[in-house]
Amino acid sequence: MTKKIIHSWKNIQLTVEDHQLPTGKAITHTSIEHPGAAVIIPILNNGHIVLVNQYRPSLNKWLLEIPAGTMESGENPLLCAQRELKEETGYEATDWQNLGQITPLAGFCDEIQHLFLAKNLSEPSETDLDEDELISVITLSLSDIEQKIISNDITDAKTIACISKAKLLGLI
Repeated sequence: MTKKIIHSWKNIQLTVEDHQLPTGKAITHTSIEHPGAAVIIPILNNGHIVLVNQYRPSLNKWLLEIPAGTMESGENPLLCAQRELKEETGYEATDWQNLGQITPLAGFCDEIQHLFLAKNLSEPSETDLDEDELISVITLSLSDIEQKIISNDITDAKTIACISKAKLLGLI
């Protein structure tokens, strides 16, 4: 199998690679190689959930979503979650629960998103955003979030999946 890197940005690469399918057929597949991400549902003591309203240049619009971020090379998913929660929201948590993982774009990307629930949040401190991040922090009840999903005010897949997983597990 030969692999060619078409483009690199940060620690993400666009590649083209020859593959042999389980049927024996040879194909060429274009893929995005991604180090993975951590996705966090931060829950305040009053039960409200911390979200970020983040400008997404690829869509040229603001998305309401739960905090998340790309893992550094070799980074532990929980450590990434803890880092991203602090950087994006200013909150830190002492109680973390692993909710498993999702594969958001399996047709063309190898990204694995690791899902976490964070409780016992500190008072928020200053955020530490990347230069390309535009984020404001808001809190909403679970019922308000569910209504925003129904009304298409929340369309972010990782947010919908993570909230659904936590609810199915009886954690929210």
